[in-house]
Amino acid sequence: MNVHDSERLSGLLEDAGYARAAEDTAADIVVFNTCAVRENADNRLYGNLGHLRPVKDANPGMQIAVGGCLAQKDRGEIVRRAPWVDVVFGTHNIGSLPTLLERARVQREAQVEIAEALEHFPSTLPSRRESAYAAWVSISVGCNNTCTFCIVPALRGKEKDRRPGDVLAEVRALVEEGVTEVTLLGQNVNAYGSEFGDRQAFSKLLRACGEIEGLERVRFTSPHPRDFTDDVIEAMAQTPNVMPQLHMPLQSGSSKVLKDMRRSYRQERFLGIVEKVRAAMPQAAITTDIIVGFPGETEEDFEQTLHVVRESRFAMAFTFQYSKRPGTPAATMDDQVPPEVVKERYQRLVALQDQISWEENQKLIGREVELMVSEGEGKKDGEHRRLSGRAPDNRLVHFAVGDSEEPRPGDMVTVEVTYAAPHHLVADSGIRNLRRTRAGDAWDARQGKPVQVSKPDVLLGMPKIGVPEEQPAPVGGCCDA
Repeated sequence: MNVHDSERLSGLLEDAGYARAAEDTAADIVVFNTCAVRENADNRLYGNLGHLRPVKDANPGMQIAVGGCLAQKDRGEIVRRAPWVDVVFGTHNIGSLPTLLERARVQREAQVEIAEALEHFPSTLPSRRESAYAAWVSISVGCNNTCTFCIVPALRGKEKDRRPGDVLAEVRALVEEGVTEVTLLGQNVNAYGSEFGDRQAFSKLLRACGEIEGLERVRFTSPHPRDFTDDVIEAMAQTPNVMPQLHMPLQSGSSKVLKDMRRSYRQERFLGIVEKVRAAMPQAAITTDIIVGFPGETEEDFEQTLHVVRESRFAMAFTFQYSKRPGTPAATMDDQVPPEVVKERYQRLVALQDQISWEENQKLIGREVELMVSEGEGKKDGEHRRLSGRAPDNRLVHFAVGDSEEPRPGDMVTVEVTYAAPHHLVADSGIRNLRRTRAGDAWDARQGKPVQVSKPDVLLGMPKIGVPEEQPAPVGGCCDA
């Protein structure tokens, strides 16, 4: 979500006449788009602001702006601790940035503007997308949950949903620009529709995305187990361009801890969803978020988390040591777990998940997968020159390319997996098939290269590519806040 907001901020500034500074030159404006989920975000912000102070002293015309969740939380505190900051703006008024910068320049004093409610839905603002082939699309902002560890609802506000027609219009416009993959964003995507009274709105939206010609891949993040319904699983399984990938935050495997977290589901409910997803999509990769050391977590509670990890066999888990956030109920709970205990449990969890990820990845050796080529320079590794791409289930695959082969970001290549590590796969036997795409054409256009328009490939009615349906295999992340 912050990446998406940052693209909007870049688009706003470019619309206002600014241009991106070259890497070897000093910037006239530096914008920090902050997060407040974990305490380390605070430390990093103030550390970075401190490093910039002498730079600004040497360049008096330079401006510094701080926005996002931490700005919404700290408000005037940022200017008090770092008085050389020119603008502070919150999560609800990112569209005000150009005006605030100009006002700070004219009035020669810091501008602090924190709106209490959303002024413009983020996706109605201009954007400077970093990728030519992939795009974020917000379907909702805010959250109606009250998890005791999470400060985000207080900073992003109650859930606000976009109308399906607006979402689909944006997706179609992106496809016209050459985008072939979209990720639908929401604090809790499968609660989408609650504002306008349609409990099946999210599954309907997934199916509608399946009817958009030229859209090859649809992903979404993040759902909440409480709201995960069978119609969503059916839509995922029956819509060819919805990828067999699910990021579903667990947070804890202990029903007692989940109750204390106010997560409104229990271990049995979570494992039941995993079982249904596996039955409908045997090739699906499931990833998750887990918090270790939540207040009151006992060794028995932690063992329940390890049990769920073993049962679910996640492709990957984003694991976090509990971070106390002022203003949340958990921050004042009794039985805060000692840091040394949290660290030891965290290390055990990471070791278990790494082993599971490695075992599940090894099952893919010898399988053919179709990858969407990622951006980035190819790297020489021994005798191979490698590029990278994402499989349908979002696994990262580094694949060998010949000297005469130049797949472009957004193009599709079919490769055979030859090696597995816990966090990536390798395909060194060469490209079996290269499919040039309109997304690759869009990348060429960005580079100023001659473009020969590729015929759009329509995937409707085709089976999902990646793991043969007759050989289903179990498979081996960012928190839902």
